[in-house]
Amino acid sequence: MAHAHGIPQAPMPLPGVNKIIAVGSGKGGVGKTTVAVNLAIALARLGNKVGLIDADIYGPNIPLMMGSSEQPRVDANNLIHPNLTHGVKTISIGYISPGDKPLVMRGPMLHQIIRQFLQQVDWGELDYLIVDLPPGTGDVVISLVQTVPLTGAVVVSTPSDVSLQDARKALEMFAQVNVEVLGIVENMSHFTCPHCSQMIDIFSKGGAERTAAQYGLAFLGSLELVPAIREGGDRGLPVALAGPEDADAAQFYAVARKVADRAEEVAARSGDVIEIQ
Repeated sequence: MAHAHGIPQAPMPLPGVNKIIAVGSGKGGVGKTTVAVNLAIALARLGNKVGLIDADIYGPNIPLMMGSSEQPRVDANNLIHPNLTHGVKTISIGYISPGDKPLVMRGPMLHQIIRQFLQQVDWGELDYLIVDLPPGTGDVVISLVQTVPLTGAVVVSTPSDVSLQDARKALEMFAQVNVEVLGIVENMSHFTCPHCSQMIDIFSKGGAERTAAQYGLAFLGSLELVPAIREGGDRGLPVALAGPEDADAAQFYAVARKVADRAEEVAARSGDVIEIQ
């Protein structure tokens, strides 16, 4: 119930949408969108119906990474139909206001857009709706948790100390808004030299796993620093499209399976709670 006192409405489940998972990071530059996009594609290829929301309103990268820039169709009932790209239903502000002009928006407008992306989009039946959050800890997360019940969050970090410090901020933010963290993904974990096959720890591998252990959280896996991952994103053909047998893509499928298991676990637990009115 919304009251005149400006008390936010209680989050409402989206009809037909089973699990909503936010992908966040404490700061930019850790490959959060790369993880979100490849996770969505891997989940879809594993036989799930998947939606993807680009909630990074100021710097939407999903149109580029998914290789789609067409404007979504709006039907007679004012419902937005998401673009179906690589088998994933996708929506982004980048589809609606294309070009390089940065958007200047205040809190309430931001909240409105997030709400629209959730409630005014014809998502149909989905097993998973993945929400790619903007970097940092801010308004978008609050809008999200006020609008829909989240199954949980995935936090992306690189192994560097600075990135881990920011990941901890993200963990604290999710704790503050009562969103369960499904686990941590370590991106750009290590690099294998193509010439001598030696493994090089550019950012000191293993930091995210230690952080997960420290917080008693699941470690969802480490993603190697591989040129094919960036190239796929730049071409709009994410590496996960190569399928679970592909060496570079396989790591995303491993992460996707862990995320799915954890989401299942959390959903089963919250399903056990009998609400007493």
